[in-house]
Order: sequence, then structure tokens, then C-alpha cells
Amino acid sequence: MSGDSNQAIFVAGHRGMVGSAIARRLTSLGYRNLITATHAELDLTQQADVEAFFRTRRIDQVYLAAAKVGGIKANRDYPAEFIYENLMVEANVIHSAHQANVDKLLFLGSSCIYPRLAEQPMAETALLTGTLESTNEPYAVAKIAGIKLCESYNRQYGRDYRSVMPTNLYGPHDNYHPENSHVIPALLRRFHEAVSADASEVVIWGSGTPMREFLHVDDMAAASVYVMGLDTPTYAANTQSMLSHINVGTGVDCTIRELAETVAKVTGYRGRLVFDATKPDGTPRKLMDVSRLGALGWTSTIGLEDGLRDSYQWFLDNQDRYRA
Repeated sequence: MSGDSNQAIFVAGHRGMVGSAIARRLTSLGYRNLITATHAELDLTQQADVEAFFRTRRIDQVYLAAAKVGGIKANRDYPAEFIYENLMVEANVIHSAHQANVDKLLFLGSSCIYPRLAEQPMAETALLTGTLESTNEPYAVAKIAGIKLCESYNRQYGRDYRSVMPTNLYGPHDNYHPENSHVIPALLRRFHEAVSADASEVVIWGSGTPMREFLHVDDMAAASVYVMGLDTPTYAANTQSMLSHINVGTGVDCTIRELAETVAKVTGYRGRLVFDATKPDGTPRKLMDVSRLGALGWTSTIGLEDGLRDSYQWFLDNQDRYRA
């Protein structure tokens, strides 16, 4: 990342998986003036509080990593919370940044913004070309709104608000809730508990045939800082306009069955895998077209098995907080 290492950088969502990784990345690059706020200190869904936060601080850049996230079950059970909280957070932060004359902001979206049956791999141009996956539509709509917020402030006010769309993320500080987590932390916890209990089988939601792409959060943080650091002419030339968003991923996917087999290997589980096809599969395939980011000079470096081992070690080191 180019620029003044003394710049004041607000990392919204610094305690989450992505926000904490971005904070680590910035710190490792020598940025010393990171601004953070816990939920108790600042509720990002409250407009007046967010406006006051920006008004009373000098902020040069914003990384908007704060979001309500969850797996298929959580999205199915709490659709109102997923659309409301994400809309409020992004609207409040983006608008308050503009009011405070913050010119640079990076919004982190999600690959679920693309249509359920989008051509694979999914290019940035697939946005709004078809019907969304029903299991996470409210969350996806909120994330699409975030992209359009950034685009609108760029068009109307000449801001430099950029958006990156990560594929499925995993890594340290992930959510390991037994019901409301994403597939990798859910599987890591389930297989770990199966090893501890010497269970003969592990039941996995769905048929095992959907294909997914996974990116370690440290790679996502590196990509985010890289994109933020691109000069405006380079960014604009490679995104077709200042209104575009950029996919971030590995460009490689695997089936859920293959993922489960790799998790079993990492955790040392040797029992039987059972796939419950009565549970929803979600989108058949989600692979990102990352050629645009590749043209900008960035590619991922952490392979899936290595990333899973890192994630599992973090879980082992922090599992006390997940015993419930």
C-alpha cells in the first residue's frame, strides 16, 4: 500500500474475521494510526452516533469490513436482521465518511451478490443479470446496495469509494457457532468434536455436490490493502470505470464433499462421512472470475489445506470461547 504511514485509517469491524485481518495487515506494513471502535463504543446501525464519530475524529481512509454474516441456516432463520443491519451499517458509514470529507473508502461485499445461475466463473459484469439465491437473498440485496452506494457517491461527489467482492472466506477469528456459522468453521468444529467423541460418522448438510471457492482471510486482507493502495488511473483503467467493483478469490473451487474430506484429514478424523440431502445445498456453484484482479497484479498465495491447518490451529488455541 502506498501512501503516508501516519494516515488515520478507520477499520470498521476490527474484531471480526476480516476486519482483524486487515488491521494486522496494515500494522505489518507500518501503518501506526489505526482507528477502531468496539460495538459497545459505537453501534454502526445508529446514524447519529456514526455521524458524531466521524465528525469528532480525523479520518483519512475507511475499510468497511463490519457486517452481519452467517451460513445458510442463519440466513434462513434471521432474514430481517441480515438485510436491516447490513443496510444500516453500510449506509451510515459511507454517508458519514462523505459528510466528513473522507475521500477514500473500501467496501467489502460478498460473492452472493451474483445470480444463482450466473455463468461460471462469475465475472463482475454478472451483477444484476438474474435471480439471486433464495437462501441468502436479503443479505445479498444489502451487499448490492453497498456497491451502489459507493458508485453513487463516486458519481455525484467524485469520491474514491471502492468495492471488493470476496469469495467464501475462512481463517482466524471466524465464527464457530454450531448452527449459525459458515461451512468451513462448522465443519472444523464438527469434525473436531467427532474426533474427541470417537464418533463413527459425521453428518454434513446437503448432497456434497455443490462447488465452492475458499479464500483465507489473510489473503483477503492483503488484496484489500493492495486494491486500496492502487493509484486512481490504474484502478480506473482496470475496472473499466470508477464505478466498478472487483472480485477477490483464488480462481479454484472444490466440491463440498472434497472440502469435508480435506477437513477430516486436517483434524485427523477417520470415520464415515454422511451427506444429508434433505438439507439445502444453496447455489450449485460459486467460482469467481478473478482475472481483473490478476491484471492489477495480485493473486492469492495460501492453499486450501494449508489455510485449513492454520484455521484449525487457531480454533484449538481459542476453543474455550466456543464451549457452550
